[in-house]
Amino acid sequence: MLRAGVDGAACVMNLGTTCTLQSSWGLSAPAVPRGRSVPGDTAPAVLRRPEGTRRSWSGSNPFQHLEKSAVLQEARIFNETPINPRRCLHILTKILYLLNQGEHFGTTEATEAFFAMTRLFQSNDQTLRRMCYLTIKEMATISEDVIIVTSSLTKDMTGKEDVYRGPAIRALCRITDGTMLQAIERYMKQAIVDKVSSVSSSALVSSLHMMKISYDVVKRWINEAQEAASSDNIMVQYHALGVLYHLRKNDRLAVSKMLNKFTKSGLKSQFAYCMLIRIASRLLKETEDGHESPLFDFIESCLRNKHEMVIYEAASAIIHLPNCTARELAPAVSVLQLFCSSPKPALRYAAVRTLNK
Repeated sequence: MLRAGVDGAACVMNLGTTCTLQSSWGLSAPAVPRGRSVPGDTAPAVLRRPEGTRRSWSGSNPFQHLEKSAVLQEARIFNETPINPRRCLHILTKILYLLNQGEHFGTTEATEAFFAMTRLFQSNDQTLRRMCYLTIKEMATISEDVIIVTSSLTKDMTGKEDVYRGPAIRALCRITDGTMLQAIERYMKQAIVDKVSSVSSSALVSSLHMMKISYDVVKRWINEAQEAASSDNIMVQYHALGVLYHLRKNDRLAVSKMLNKFTKSGLKSQFAYCMLIRIASRLLKETEDGHESPLFDFIESCLRNKHEMVIYEAASAIIHLPNCTARELAPAVSVLQLFCSSPKPALRYAAVRTLNK
């Protein structure tokens, strides 16, 4: 217990909880009836911060003086039974901090820490489990035999806890290579069309990353991606459109068919609309149809969309199209001029920057 008269601050930090800061400078002590005092405490009821002094804890970094060797020594606690989620969380946070600060971890020491961390999957603490996913992703490239967690991640990926499924998919795809991808293909197809939007988005974004490893395998998921593109969730639809485009971007005819399909049926996601405008603009620059194309009419129609980001994207696309006449530029310029008087600074900045070009 800290006495009210002790000069300083007590900071209890824990992942997933707020930081409680109690300082004796400028803060009132618990109410005590006049004439009485707290047993064992002779400090005044109210302590003021001395003038001309600064708070020593202001802006301090609790991990500023971390040493890698000390943190790796602390990581041995992962092997203890029972598992202490609070202490393990703090140590994993230190490891992630060191990795993100560019600290070099040798293969041997990284592998030892990784193997010790795998025991934490025995704990049912949600915050600890999600921190394990982050650590797996960060240590996947520096540790050996990371595939030992494949079964644990697959179990979480196909489990009933939705809070685990999305992060487990992202972590699993981070450690998966071309030889393992076919083993999880069935689970990925199911996740892409999952009713839970976070799971579906995680699978779609992971599919984009997996294309770099095995394009031919991911190409077999195109039917599931098309189904996800009709989702009511704006992020799922956006991610699905991205997967479909990257699977077809080398086939101009396939891209044209995709554009025609979505421009006619419409989209619910403003992010998907922005991507569709960029794809249409790129296709217009590559074809000879020019501004007589239905794609140009689609971009121009987006100037009347209810979402400001879609309107700006359409105006910017028209401005950057080559060989535009003054008549074709007029609607886009008018929209940008209206944005110049917007109360939103981001819109004003974007409009001025685009008009300047």
